[in-house]
Amino acid sequence: MELWILFGVFTALMLIGTPIAFCLGVASFATVLYMGLPPLVIFQRLNSGMSVFSLLAIPFFIYAGDLMVRGGIASRIVAFAASLVGHVRGGLGQVNVVTATLFGGISGSAVAEAAAVGGLMIPQMKQRGYGADYAVNVTSMAALIALLLPPSHNMIIYSISAGGKISIADLFTAGVLPGLLLAAALMVTAYIVARSRGYPTEPFPGLVMVAHLLAVAVPGLLLIAIIFGGVRSGVFTATESSCIAVLYALLVTLFVYRQMSWKDFVHATQGAVRTTAMVLLIIGTAAAFSWLMAFLKVPASLVIWMKSVADDPLTVLLLLNVLMLVLGTFMDMGPTIIICTPIFLPVAQAYGVDPVHFGVIMILNFGIGLNTPPVGAVQFVACAVGKISVWEAMRSIWPFYGAGLVVLGLVTYIPAISLWLPAVFK
Repeated sequence: MELWILFGVFTALMLIGTPIAFCLGVASFATVLYMGLPPLVIFQRLNSGMSVFSLLAIPFFIYAGDLMVRGGIASRIVAFAASLVGHVRGGLGQVNVVTATLFGGISGSAVAEAAAVGGLMIPQMKQRGYGADYAVNVTSMAALIALLLPPSHNMIIYSISAGGKISIADLFTAGVLPGLLLAAALMVTAYIVARSRGYPTEPFPGLVMVAHLLAVAVPGLLLIAIIFGGVRSGVFTATESSCIAVLYALLVTLFVYRQMSWKDFVHATQGAVRTTAMVLLIIGTAAAFSWLMAFLKVPASLVIWMKSVADDPLTVLLLLNVLMLVLGTFMDMGPTIIICTPIFLPVAQAYGVDPVHFGVIMILNFGIGLNTPPVGAVQFVACAVGKISVWEAMRSIWPFYGAGLVVLGLVTYIPAISLWLPAVFK
């Protein structure tokens, strides 16, 4: 009965449009009351869920990304990407994906990337004759690359949800090849769709201009090397690297590009504070919810059920993928990771799946959910920037979904794609 109350209250509140943090908190509180436990337990779990040092990395990386957008780093990355691939068929679509890949290695947030890259690219694409749906779909799917590349916020959340026993450095490294594979798949898809629609190419500016734009973009791009190299080498932790990212972004935007105004700085700071408050409240309530599921032995029950359904690890991974894809369509990514990791990770490990490999699978699954209604935050942002309805985008997004699912299949069933690079750095 306790599980019926927990999931019933959660589902009912979510269906009537209650914010996800309150859905998790109220459902947990109602279940504790029914069980006769002290209500204080929920607040203790909420506090312990938020009081994790590694979580400080998330607001600082968000802050650094916002500073880079307002300080001109993002626009210079776009210009460099345009010089590299703008001459390919559907050039601005290719530019969009390359920019998302470069910026994803700085921001770590799919929503931030959709807003930043979309704000720069979608208006340009529409002005030059690209369909608004094409511009939005390329932007929203390319934004998912940020979830896989360091400094992915969700990799940090996954590590904490797994009990803090999985190396964040290994997770950051494991996501690199899947992220680049997703970028390549989306570039191929963008080319095929652009060719079928007859979209134009951009003139190649010449090697001299490419070198010039690279030199201009290098101060911003260096941050990727600083974050990845520092965390991977053990010079600093993920949390420390986020603070360094903020300081570096301030120095570059103030003294190199000289584009950061006091007003921009205040807006970026206020935005980081608001985002931090929302993220930590969700993480805290999700921690209470996931503790209740562990207390009620949901993970153990799921392992027993899975073993009764199938003994083949390939079949179990397929079932887990389907479950995660469905869950990702109506829950936000952060709380879904916190809730599902204690449930699904023991199942995967029971069938011999490496926890780092499973982390990449989970992130990619829930990332695709961010671009799928009814709770597709990335898609909503891209559609708002492109000024079209979600329905208009959905009608033509299927080739890009197909590319994402192909990459998901490869990552799931070829563990070396995720695990080879961390092994190299051991």
